[in-house]
Amino acid sequence: MQYRLTLKILGLLLMVFSLTMLPSILVSLIYDDGAHHAFIVAFLWVIAVGFGMWLPVRNWQKEMRTRDGFLVTVLFWLVLGIAGSIPLFLAPEVHLSYTDAFFESFSGLTTTGATVITGIDDLPKSILFYRQQLQWLGGMGIIVLAVAVLPMLGIGGMQLYRTETPGPVKDSKLTPRIAETAKALWYIYLTLTLVCGAAYWAAGMSFFDAISHSFSTVAIGGFSTHDASIGYFNSVTIELIAVVFMLLSSANFGLHYVAWNSRSIKHYFLDPEYRAFQVIALVLASMTSITLLLIHTYTPFESFRYGIFESISLLTTTGFATADFTIWPLFAPFVLFMASFIGGCAGSTAGGMKVVRVLLIFKQGLREIKRLIHPKGVFSVKVGNRKVSDKVVESVWGFFSVYILAYGLIFFGLLACGLDFVTTWSAVGSALNNLGPGLGEVALHYGNIPGVAKWLLCLAMLLGRLEIFTLLVLFTPQYWRK
Repeated sequence: MQYRLTLKILGLLLMVFSLTMLPSILVSLIYDDGAHHAFIVAFLWVIAVGFGMWLPVRNWQKEMRTRDGFLVTVLFWLVLGIAGSIPLFLAPEVHLSYTDAFFESFSGLTTTGATVITGIDDLPKSILFYRQQLQWLGGMGIIVLAVAVLPMLGIGGMQLYRTETPGPVKDSKLTPRIAETAKALWYIYLTLTLVCGAAYWAAGMSFFDAISHSFSTVAIGGFSTHDASIGYFNSVTIELIAVVFMLLSSANFGLHYVAWNSRSIKHYFLDPEYRAFQVIALVLASMTSITLLLIHTYTPFESFRYGIFESISLLTTTGFATADFTIWPLFAPFVLFMASFIGGCAGSTAGGMKVVRVLLIFKQGLREIKRLIHPKGVFSVKVGNRKVSDKVVESVWGFFSVYILAYGLIFFGLLACGLDFVTTWSAVGSALNNLGPGLGEVALHYGNIPGVAKWLLCLAMLLGRLEIFTLLVLFTPQYWRK
């Protein structure tokens, strides 16, 4: 292991991350909310620690190996989670224990959107902005991780596109070099954010709210500057804008890149994964809206308004709210929550297992049924018009098996903390899928659950964000052998 290289990378990362606290200091001074002291102290601590880590190994020049990449990737999220928690812990206006501060920071960076804070409307503007910014930075980190880093390590969802799955980015990176790939993705991500923010502002949000919500919308995060989330604005136009950008941000960002280069949107309709995602979204929104309509929960217009918004919000693992879906009748809350297990597309900011994996699991199941009927038949799994190798299908089943195992272990851990079944089931699913809202005691916030449960949920957030294998490989003896 090249520990000096790891130390150098993390030191540089911390110094860069410290700069992201400067906008919050500026916001605090503009609104005179008194929270700037916490950000100044946090900035000095983080940049000092980063500099201290980098200085002794600044001249160390080695190329990163795959083995180092696993460790750096995991530490990337853990170190930023710790650094991000400092201003939340120090700010007297928030009144958070360190466990809660870390939970809030980590939930933001992993774009989970689960919060332990109540009375969000009364928080200082700088704290509100900082929470939204954490999600935005985490969302960009996810894109670079999914498209540029994880395929190199062989454990991300995007390698399916690079090997067997048809699509505009198959068999190669978006650009020849990872640095160029990351740069292209930054431009796309920033452009989507600016357009989303401008649309929110034009629809009636204040400039502050428009920028803040554009951060969490494009990042598929779900944090809001108001306790009532998007429902605070009570605007159909704002809700439609949110739905459009949630759907766009749940697409493989490689599609955005190709659409930009070709000046054409046809790839959004030709890509088999995004087509499947669109069908799932349409079916879920229709089923939810019709259920609300038939049970007379709302007026006909409100049934479709709330049904469509909540369906897209939960399917994309954003977690925005315009209504309390947890009190809806019949199966609606559970169907919506289960949709988050599907999530968005590989290479997007959305959580969940990813549509391409669910698609392959479904097709493999159909193949096994055909084999029972025709034992001597030869059947292949296809996505689009391209055959998927058995090796890729096996890797997807392996991911699914470990996913269920991780879910089960954390589930029993939370039950041991004294939480009821519904709360535990939904809290673990919400964290593992990077969703945010849950059912039962965590329907509104996570502030009342035990501290141990919060740390277990942070582990679930990390597992979900890193697609499980990236973290688990560090616990294998083979990884540490020379």
